[in-house]
Amino acid sequence: MRPSFPSTIAALTAFTICGLLAYRAAGQENSVTLTGQAAFTDYSKESPGVRRRLTVADLPQPYATQSIDNGPNLVPRPSDAWPKAPAGFKVQLYATSLEDPRLLRTAPNGDMFLAESENNTISDNVRVLRGVRPDGRARQVEIFASGLKQPFGIAFYPAGPNPQWIYIGMTDSVVRYPYRNGDLKARGPQQVVVPDIPGGGRLRGGGHWTRDVVFTRDGKHMLVSVGSHSNDDDADNNPAEFHRSDVLEFTPEGKFERIYAYGIRNCVGEAINTLTGELWCSTNERDALGDNLVPDYITHIQEGGFYGWPWFYMGGFQDPRHKGKHPELQSKVITPDVLLQPHFASLQMAFYDAWQFPARYHGWAFAAEHGSWNKERRAGYEVIAVPMKDGHATGEYEDFLTGFVTSDGQVWGRPVGVAVARDGSLFISDDGSKSVWHVIYTGAKAGH
Repeated sequence: MRPSFPSTIAALTAFTICGLLAYRAAGQENSVTLTGQAAFTDYSKESPGVRRRLTVADLPQPYATQSIDNGPNLVPRPSDAWPKAPAGFKVQLYATSLEDPRLLRTAPNGDMFLAESENNTISDNVRVLRGVRPDGRARQVEIFASGLKQPFGIAFYPAGPNPQWIYIGMTDSVVRYPYRNGDLKARGPQQVVVPDIPGGGRLRGGGHWTRDVVFTRDGKHMLVSVGSHSNDDDADNNPAEFHRSDVLEFTPEGKFERIYAYGIRNCVGEAINTLTGELWCSTNERDALGDNLVPDYITHIQEGGFYGWPWFYMGGFQDPRHKGKHPELQSKVITPDVLLQPHFASLQMAFYDAWQFPARYHGWAFAAEHGSWNKERRAGYEVIAVPMKDGHATGEYEDFLTGFVTSDGQVWGRPVGVAVARDGSLFISDDGSKSVWHVIYTGAKAGH
């Protein structure tokens, strides 16, 4: 009997994944990439070294599948559960018992700064984690600043080895503290730089609350990402969407200059490409159009660029909930560089400009995928690597750190932050297990 088309595709997909893993286990550079429908995935198929490429040609029609509410119910990390990395990498537990650890940024002296954002009151922190003990744990953990309102973005200014300020993006403002290398506590009072970030003061359920902060390579402009208030409200007639789903540009002193780019539903993680100087965003796209719509994405951001939200997605596909609106904008929608799994919840990203990892990773990006809620089979709950060539994305992504979901679909970990340490290792925050993980390349077998 001739096998059915779906069973043939499933067999080919399994064969391809097995072949890919065999290449990785042998330590070989692998050119095999899952494409087309085989590139869509869920947690059970995520494994270090598996590479995927999605394109707009692979996308289904809206409502091809039912929209599913399948949010994770977090469980304690099982005793035998540990993040899985590619061969040659070692994963250590760096810090635990944290308070909803979110974005991570590396200070010029090597200290790791961590935003803790637990609620919508003025009671959150930014912590400093310093050094590594022989058992892999942090040598020192201190609260740098407290009494913050949902802090997320962290940036040191000016760039270089001796910054004078640390900027913190909170849900309703951008503030800064005077800073010198090695400070474990804020050395002076908080200064408000931008007092009225759009959407501040709303509960998390009323809109995207994270605000990342980066500076352009010349140090003249501060770029602040502000996510949308809604999933797909028409921004034309909803005042709550004013200056949201945008990247806003300010001077370092907080003067508003312009909308840098717009139609970006939720640019959670910003990063400056160290080779090209371009702004990049790790973006959460819209929900409720089906399992495989709309892909989250990672992309460089063009100045003045329009990325579609809420009327369009992925380079000109019209959201059926806004049929017929703004035809004059359809040709202006920019297709992102790297399409990720729909509902991945892509959060912080960082460029790897270090050399501890094998040379092929140099210049790549890493990104934390917090994990889906609007998908029948969970996807995300991992850290991915994004291949780059000469500072530009190839369009693929690769599973890098997985294992945060048990074989029966129970979620114990949710990656949020990614930061490259001064020695070239990688730190990942995880607000599921309230931990920070440390990934080191040893050249030996992966493990812990």
